[in-house]
Amino acid sequence: MTDDLKTLGIIGGGVMGEALLSRILKSDTFSSQQIFVSDPQEARRDQLKETYDIRVTADNGSVVAQSDIVLLAVKPQVFERVVNALPAPPIPSSQLILSILAGTPLSRLEAAFPEQPVVRAMPNTPATVGLGMTAIAPGHHASSEHMQQASTIFQAVGEVVEVPEYQMDAVTGLSGSGPGYVAVMIEALTDGGVAAGLPRAIASKLALQTVRGTAELLYQTGMHPAELKDRVTSPGGTTIAGISRLEESAVRSGLIEAVRASYRRSQELGQS
Repeated sequence: MTDDLKTLGIIGGGVMGEALLSRILKSDTFSSQQIFVSDPQEARRDQLKETYDIRVTADNGSVVAQSDIVLLAVKPQVFERVVNALPAPPIPSSQLILSILAGTPLSRLEAAFPEQPVVRAMPNTPATVGLGMTAIAPGHHASSEHMQQASTIFQAVGEVVEVPEYQMDAVTGLSGSGPGYVAVMIEALTDGGVAAGLPRAIASKLALQTVRGTAELLYQTGMHPAELKDRVTSPGGTTIAGISRLEESAVRSGLIEAVRASYRRSQELGQS
């Protein structure tokens, strides 16, 4: 546990909230006694308390009042309702607000928590297994110390990068939505193996481990993807034949356009 991290309150015990909670505890960033979670569903509160031995409540105000850092992990649609139900003034000026609300800009967050240090974060679903990618952006009152606290918390679920907020929509298009693109790729590779005569279970295992291993190889070596591609494409061989067909099918530009489409949609959601 880092000395300057004291108590953490999490508003929202859903999938991403629990993913962060479980990895934070596993990494010893906080102990179970230092975490307080609110959720409106009694069954969910009971499950979280039993699994993680943390304090739980249905009262968001209690979480805010008893936490040095507050993590907002609710759906963006209920953000206004959650904030409006907090007692006024809800928090001391030293309290850090972290938000993982998709499409919710710092301007809205800081309007709800005036004069507060606010950090906006965009984690992705691999955070569930500790291999997430989180981008964080500081609000006007967030200091370098606040950013370090945010980074420490999100490092519990994977890698962290700091970006200016105007790049958050691009982050959403790439790492936020990226797991969906990779899942489609793995499914397609599996179907290709079945089409070539493999049993589906074998094709699925081959596809999944190939993608997993390739990503780990690039990550560990720092090798450029183009270099790895060149290494495995022998003249007149099988791999270059497959890559040629990928180029004919515009797979590369399709992925580029997928990121751009998600980026534009994130911009639209942030303006609504």
